[in-house]
Amino acid sequence: MTILESDLRAARNWSADAKGSIHDDATAAKLGFRGGTVAGSIHMDQFPPLLVRAFGTRFFSDGALSLYFLNATTDREQVRVYAEEPSGGATQIRVWMKRDDGLDVSEGSASVGDPSKSALRTRDLRACDPSELRILREIRPGMQLGESGVRLGPERQRDRIEHGLCSGPLEWYTGPSVFGGPIASPSSLVELLWAAPTKILTAHTGKAVGLFGAIEVAHLAGPVFLDQTYTVTAEVAAVGQSPKTEYLWFDALASDAGGRGIASMRMQLRFMKASSPLYP
Repeated sequence: MTILESDLRAARNWSADAKGSIHDDATAAKLGFRGGTVAGSIHMDQFPPLLVRAFGTRFFSDGALSLYFLNATTDREQVRVYAEEPSGGATQIRVWMKRDDGLDVSEGSASVGDPSKSALRTRDLRACDPSELRILREIRPGMQLGESGVRLGPERQRDRIEHGLCSGPLEWYTGPSVFGGPIASPSSLVELLWAAPTKILTAHTGKAVGLFGAIEVAHLAGPVFLDQTYTVTAEVAAVGQSPKTEYLWFDALASDAGGRGIASMRMQLRFMKASSPLYP
């Protein structure tokens, strides 16, 4: 089996100045991390150049990237991504990321076509007895997370690229693309689908420090274009806990002006028990 791999890239912690968050060095250190962490969504930007090699431009038409995060990295640590080269007409492949010293950072799948068999769609969400939860005691599966019109401005994505915050830039992110205008990178797609639902979730989770546990982004009908407004809806899929965290899964959908689903996301958000006054 042929393995595709990227160059080593130094991922950036673009939220290092967000005091009190997992990206802040002091807060992260108190919770047992080596320093402020690089957001998993930033790491996702390193995959598309390989996935275009694997699937062609179709990846941005009906492709999905589905990742479970295993270990956090800190600012400027070098990482490399890997992907199986599809053979025999395969429409789904295994993908993963390692730090330069071999530490596993993430693992999952990339696919084109139906994403229902992706790494996260086939994962046991492990729902627990809601009465056991403290941070997420008000969150229930099926809870609606609002409906919002969201626009991705081209200036924000261009700024991230110019400052080296996009770990795998393509020319299509800032200029004309094979689809027409500039398109969204995975991290921008996460921003589109994440921002509005988490505003509602924040009202229910208090001051607990959160971090991304897993993210899948899927193109359903072509790429997401910059400078267009999409309607984002979201719903909680499951809640659960681990020894150190409480977590929730939610699904989000971005639709165009005609009501057609353009892109979706499944996300796991983890909340550190040690950061919450609800735990001794």
